Amino acid sequence: MDTPRLVSLDREHLIHPVSSWQGHEASGATILESGKGVWLTDSKGHRLLDGFSGLWCVNTGYGCESVIEAGRRQLEKLPYATGYFGFSNEPAIELAARLTQHAPGHLNHIYFALGGSDAVDSTLRFIRYYQHARGTPEKRHVIGLQKGYHGSSFVGAGLTALPVFHRDADVPLPWQHHIPSPDPYRHPAGPDAEAIIQASVQAFHDEIAKIGGPQHVAAFYCELVQGSGGVIIPPKGWATAMQAACRELDILFVVDEVITGFGRTGPLFACAHENIEPDMMTVAKGLTAGYAPMGGVFMSDTIYETIRDKTPPGVSVGHGQTYSAHPVSAAIGLAVLDLYEGGLLENGTRVGEHLATRLRGLGNHPLVGTTRSVGMLAGIELVTDKTTKTKPDAQLGISGKLSRYGYEQGILFRAFGDDVIGLAPPLCSTIAEMDQLCDGIVSVLDRVMEDPAVASALKA
Repeated sequence: MDTPRLVSLDREHLIHPVSSWQGHEASGATILESGKGVWLTDSKGHRLLDGFSGLWCVNTGYGCESVIEAGRRQLEKLPYATGYFGFSNEPAIELAARLTQHAPGHLNHIYFALGGSDAVDSTLRFIRYYQHARGTPEKRHVIGLQKGYHGSSFVGAGLTALPVFHRDADVPLPWQHHIPSPDPYRHPAGPDAEAIIQASVQAFHDEIAKIGGPQHVAAFYCELVQGSGGVIIPPKGWATAMQAACRELDILFVVDEVITGFGRTGPLFACAHENIEPDMMTVAKGLTAGYAPMGGVFMSDTIYETIRDKTPPGVSVGHGQTYSAHPVSAAIGLAVLDLYEGGLLENGTRVGEHLATRLRGLGNHPLVGTTRSVGMLAGIELVTDKTTKTKPDAQLGISGKLSRYGYEQGILFRAFGDDVIGLAPPLCSTIAEMDQLCDGIVSVLDRVMEDPAVASALKA
């Protein structure tokens, strides 16, 4: 591999997602060449333990022969099939049937999208069709959470509540609203679970009142763990309370499991932790373990049947994509589901318990304010003052140091801009590999503290 040539071509032609274009041109790309298990190798031969599963998605690890073979067979047999004009294909049908058997509640229908962002966009379209079909078109506003992430498409970026996705983008749109995050570490109500839950329910009611009442609100969106917002884990009972509030007010309860789905938090879907039964649920990432693009929208019987029955005969529901229900992606999804059902979920749960134990030990590090984890999903929040929970000054550049030192240490993790370390290791990881990951993080944090400016900030 001619690395200098590729870095140059990348700089000149390839636009990278959610990146500083100036910064990327200055630093150049790190080109990944191969992967096996939890390990990646770049074009310079540098090996990296992938503690983030690519982008929360390679749950099975790299190089799974059964998944590769499933994709290869489908490519040879039928590489593409449209879902338009009444056509279908065997892998998509089988995947839809198997997934809905696992889905919570009455989510017996699934629309296959291309990824998480357009799955979220699809829910917003389906909600409009549903509200018109049931004769309540005035129910058009949606409410999400601050620090929530629901993709970076134009409409989804407004439902997302992270500043980088709003800057100069003219979002959120007027019908998109947000209430405070149920963050136990930083919530104004303190760490008490019941106080946080009551505050969220009250904030929900208050926001609805500002909008003009529940007759104007169509849906509430939430992640059961706020991934890109910093791996924020709401207190137990929060999701149950928010679902109950939605039911009481005739507001759809939509759960985004793009990150938490497919074993990331232990069970196949995070809804299982509190027996949540959403009206719609989005998935992607672990659906194909990143081996091919695919997302999905699970839809309740009520929503599906209302749209079906109220659409005039012969009139199409005008939503679709060329690659919806792609046969190769579906074949890969079936092979990945076989792995989940064949023991991968159990391994992730077992190794996740060990990871949680190791992370609790990190709480004694001078830079660590708190750690939080569920299954193979974790966050480490850094502070310069544990008592006041003061975040590091942006001028210290800790996030950039974390990424650079982690690479040099041979480990990959997510270094969020507000100095939270995100972890989402593959579910196939071993306990020894998690020890290596955690030992590496300690070394990275120790190295960050060697910076005189960081050390001075800690003493203040």
